[in-house]
Amino acid sequence: MPNNQLSNATISNTINMSAWQGRTDPEDGELGMRWHQKVLPADQANEEGIMLLGFACDAGVARNKGRTGAYGAPIAIRRALANLAWHHQEPVYDGGDISCDDGNLELAQHRLGEDVCLALRQKHKVIVFGGGHEMAWGTFQGIGAYLLQKQEATESIKAPLNLSEEKTAEPNVKGTAMPTPRVGIINFDAHFDLRNPPSGPQASAGSSGTPFHQIARFCELQHWPFNYACLGLNRGSNTQALYEKADRLGVLYRDDTELTHRTIEQTQAALNTFIAECDYLYLTIDLDVFPACVAPGVSAPAARGVSLEIIEQLMEPILTAKTEHGDSKLLVADLAEYNPRFDIDNQTARLAARLTWTIARAIR
Repeated sequence: MPNNQLSNATISNTINMSAWQGRTDPEDGELGMRWHQKVLPADQANEEGIMLLGFACDAGVARNKGRTGAYGAPIAIRRALANLAWHHQEPVYDGGDISCDDGNLELAQHRLGEDVCLALRQKHKVIVFGGGHEMAWGTFQGIGAYLLQKQEATESIKAPLNLSEEKTAEPNVKGTAMPTPRVGIINFDAHFDLRNPPSGPQASAGSSGTPFHQIARFCELQHWPFNYACLGLNRGSNTQALYEKADRLGVLYRDDTELTHRTIEQTQAALNTFIAECDYLYLTIDLDVFPACVAPGVSAPAARGVSLEIIEQLMEPILTAKTEHGDSKLLVADLAEYNPRFDIDNQTARLAARLTWTIARAIR
C-alpha cells in the first residue's frame, strides 16, 4: 500500500481500562485476586510480562462478504476475562485497541504490526484480541519487523519496517550472515485463509480470507521459509483450488473430520515435528473452528467443528515448546473472528477468555 494512503487515514489507538471490573474477595487476600485486579495499563509496564492488544476491525470480513460485528470483540473478550481467577506469575498489561473506523484496513494492520513489534522488543509475550482474521497479517507484520531488526546490527535498532510494501530486508550492516528465522504459524481454523487477493485495481486489497497468502508472499520476498499449519478445516468451505495451493506451499493441514480422539496421536506427532523445525511460533485461533453449539458468536458458525478438548490437547505442545535457551518459542497468540453480535449469553466470549487464560498461564 502506498505510504500516502497509510498516512492520510486516522486509526485510533486507545487504552480503556473500564472493562476490567468484577468480583472481589478481600477476605482471601492476594490469593483471591482476579484478572481485573491485576491487569495494568501498558504505560505502567516496568517489567517483562504479557501485553494484551486489541484489533477492533471487521473491514476484512466485510471485504470477504462475511457477517460483520467482530469490531466489538476486543472489549467483550476483556469483560469475559476480567472476572477469571488469577493464577499467573508475571504481570499482564493492556496495550489498548487499534480501531479501524474508516475502512482503511491496510493502515490498521500496519499499526497493529507496530504495536506487536514494540511489545516484542520490550520482551513481552503478546496476545491479540480480534477482530476479523485479517488481523493475522497485521500480527505477522509485527513479528516480521521484530525478527528483521534482530538481524540488523545490535548497535542501532531501526523503527519497524512497513511490511505492507513489497521489499526485501536490508543486509546486515556488519556484513555478518544471520540465521534465517524459521517462524512456525499454527492456525486452528475451519478455513485456510490463503485466498489470492482480487485482480485489477483491488489487487493489493486483502481481506479476512487472504492473510496467510500475504504472509507467504512476505516470506518469499525475505527468502524465509513459509511454515504454516492449519488444523480443523471444513472441507466443504474450502475449494479444491485452496487445497492445491496448500499442497504447493507445503502446508501441514488436517480437516475437522481428522481431529478426533482416535487419530489425535498421529496429528500430535506431525505437529511435534513441525514445532521442532521452527525457532519461533505464532499461534492464531479462529473461533469458527469450534462447533456452533460451543461458539455461536462467529462470522461463519461451524456445523461440525472441533471440540475444545481436542484443541486444548493440540495446544499443549505449542505452549510448552522451548528454545535451546529455555525460553518459550511462542512469541504471539491471537484470537480471531469473535462476533458479539451473534453470541448467545456471552458463550463465545467466555470461550475466548478461557483460551486466553490457558495461553497466558502457560507462557508466563
